[in-house]
Amino acid sequence: MTFIQFAFYFFAAVLIFAATMVVTIRNPVKAALFLVLAFFSAACVWLTLEAEFLAIVLVLVYVGAVMVLFLFVVMMLNINLERLREGFAEYLPIGGVIAVLMVLELIIVLNAGGFAEEQFPRPEGHAASYSNTKDLGRLLYTFYVYPFELAAIILLVAIVAAITLTLRKRPDTKYINPADQVTVKKEDRLRIVKMPSATSGDRS
Repeated sequence: MTFIQFAFYFFAAVLIFAATMVVTIRNPVKAALFLVLAFFSAACVWLTLEAEFLAIVLVLVYVGAVMVLFLFVVMMLNINLERLREGFAEYLPIGGVIAVLMVLELIIVLNAGGFAEEQFPRPEGHAASYSNTKDLGRLLYTFYVYPFELAAIILLVAIVAAITLTLRKRPDTKYINPADQVTVKKEDRLRIVKMPSATSGDRS
């Protein structure tokens, strides 16, 4: 076994362990920390496959930004851990059955021969001047430009839908109807009050 194979299996084992702890652990702060470990292990696996750009993006974006945000939100919320422990034994049998079925499905798919090393060989080593970022950008903005733009539109629609669902029917939020804003007139917003001028005697 070469060093690259050893590193791949080591980081893959750590990744599986961290992902399992994220699902099974009950403390949300510890689950978020194990998720950070899972992201970092996945980045190390990508490094063994010479995908340096994806590995760095995973660490900077998810570990450095998203998971920090998750930790702040989890620690600021008043989460009742006792309620999280309730009903765990009730859903454990059905969760175990689903987990066993998923493992069996993965074993069947991986042993079918479609993911053998002959079909997906390990990428060959490149020179020091090679940039996978350049190749990724070329593929992303040429061959996959339409799927990339479609994914961006779907994400934009999802953001707008999430904001709409969050702000809908909340009495404590300020809502403005755009139709009313367009048809408004100055008489509806401006009222001129005429007051008699005060003389010097009145002011005294």
